[in-house]
Amino acid sequence: MSIFEQRESAIRAYSRVYPVTFASAANARQTDTDGREYIDFFAGAGVLNFGHNNPLMKNAVIDYLQRDGVVHSLDMQTQAKAEFIETFTKTILAPRDMPHRLQFTGPTGTNAVEAAMKLARRVTGRNTIVAFQQAFHGMTLGALAATANPYFRNAAGVPLAHVCHEPFCVDAAEVEQNISALRERYSSSAERAPAAFMVETIQAEGGVNIAAKSWLEQLAKLAAELGALFIVDDIQVGCGRTGSYFSFDDIDIAPDIICLAKGVGGMGTPLAFNLVRPECDERWSPGEHTGTFRGQNLSFIAGKVGLEYFADNELMQAVADKTRLMQEMLEPLLAEDSSLSLRGKGMIMGLDFGDGTRAGSVVKQCFEKGLIVASCGIGGSVIKLIPPLTIPNEDLIAGLNILCEAARTVMEEAA
Repeated sequence: MSIFEQRESAIRAYSRVYPVTFASAANARQTDTDGREYIDFFAGAGVLNFGHNNPLMKNAVIDYLQRDGVVHSLDMQTQAKAEFIETFTKTILAPRDMPHRLQFTGPTGTNAVEAAMKLARRVTGRNTIVAFQQAFHGMTLGALAATANPYFRNAAGVPLAHVCHEPFCVDAAEVEQNISALRERYSSSAERAPAAFMVETIQAEGGVNIAAKSWLEQLAKLAAELGALFIVDDIQVGCGRTGSYFSFDDIDIAPDIICLAKGVGGMGTPLAFNLVRPECDERWSPGEHTGTFRGQNLSFIAGKVGLEYFADNELMQAVADKTRLMQEMLEPLLAEDSSLSLRGKGMIMGLDFGDGTRAGSVVKQCFEKGLIVASCGIGGSVIKLIPPLTIPNEDLIAGLNILCEAARTVMEEAA
């Protein structure tokens, strides 16, 4: 019996799906203690957009440590933080004419969501947050109230209040009906108006469900009509994942708050923050939302290097090319079995098997053949593909070949 089985909590999950001990990793490959390599199409659930141990980031962090750079700083000012904010402003915010301020929270996405919900309630004086069916926003109680999955919600042990879940619209033909129903429900009285609408443009954990662009645009307008904040949770699908820095760059919306985490820390070191419109941010009083690890200076160093990938269009062009490659290699598989479907945007794709048992079998076979993938969605019926944006083409092709082979094997056994 391993030390993990003896001493680690029974709550561990991913280690049950991938039952090996990993020892090293580089870009899109991990190696276990027996020396076996695995191609990584999971990338830390979207954390490792720039790959494992990105050499540019690693060297920057090593240099910073060797210079005795400040590692921990609460929310005090450091040179590393200043350079990160300056680079983020110059590279991401200024070209988009975004006035937003950066509120650094505790270093996980769920804490960014907690802060966003608190601030929306403070700004509006209202209680209710409108979230959406199949949403995932985090595991702490406030964010968990906005998360729809009953498996996660049932672990809370207390009622999860002040959040309503409405239908998530993926079909452009249903936008008018969806928005009309929301308008009627939440504008019927001042008491019913919500503090905020909080939405993922792509429900990554929910099954790679992609919101209709016109729905998001109309939802943002409805929020403004009602005096509610419009919050976009871009934690898993931001930071270049969809082919542009924000997942909504091609959508005509201007969120009041944008929640970011995962990939913004660069090389896997934790970092989370909200982009907040100044007029909303002014409603905070100093220290009202605090946390010991807001001053993640190693993440500021690595994250700044990550931002430099967006100084030109080279990385995003590579993402576009790899997106086409992924689609082209998966098309024959879809043609062979009409029960399969593929959806995605950029380098987040969901291969929907319509059945959690089949998808789980594919995940298992992929791992046995040297590919790490994960399932998501209702009943785990969707295999989510989120390889590092920097994955070499040869690894991308090899991983897709493993996936297609495993899928064919499972489909033949089920026939």
